[in-house]
Amino acid sequence: MSDEKNRPVQTFRDGNLKVAIWENTREDKTAYSVQFRRSYRDPDGQPREADTYYAGDLLRLSRLATQSYDRIGELRRADQSKMKPGRTSGHDQDRDR
Repeated sequence: MSDEKNRPVQTFRDGNLKVAIWENTREDKTAYSVQFRRSYRDPDGQPREADTYYAGDLLRLSRLATQSYDRIGELRRADQSKMKPGRTSGHDQDRDR
């Protein structure tokens, strides 16, 4: 398995917050998922990540979510332009809303 398959297609950051966009393709169907993470240092100074957030993080998370939503739209349009005429993309847009 190559490293490329284990990397997000896009990452956005805002300070100690980040969102990674992941592409999952199976049977000619592509779906996108996102993963939000917060970086911090533990009491020993070691870098750590968490998936819990403070109230003060919410606005920045919403901005990262908007960036991710827009980028996934671009990726889907690119996927559709690569497809042969008459085929559907296979992703369920309603599921992502």
